[in-house]
Amino acid sequence: MGFPKNAAVNTKSVLEQPEVGKLIDELGQLTNLTQGQLAEILGVAYATINRWENGHIQPSPLAIKQFRALIDQLSESSSQTLRAGIQRLLTQHFSHEG
Repeated sequence: MGFPKNAAVNTKSVLEQPEVGKLIDELGQLTNLTQGQLAEILGVAYATINRWENGHIQPSPLAIKQFRALIDQLSESSSQTLRAGIQRLLTQHFSHEG
């Protein structure tokens, strides 16, 4: 069946595919979280994180919300370096939210 070609798409909570992989990579570098640790935090399988990072599948809107919640939580870190990095991630990947 599928969606009509002219159907409106809500892009406010959706990251473009390349951005998802970049977000996962940057988040891992910033926090030293492995894909396995990130998967555990988000409640998904390691393979799911791997597929997201490599662009094989797109995270669900719920997963995007979980990413945002994790990033918001990390923004309260006592580390100024981490807070600055998290702010950069928010600006790069979520600045289009209303």
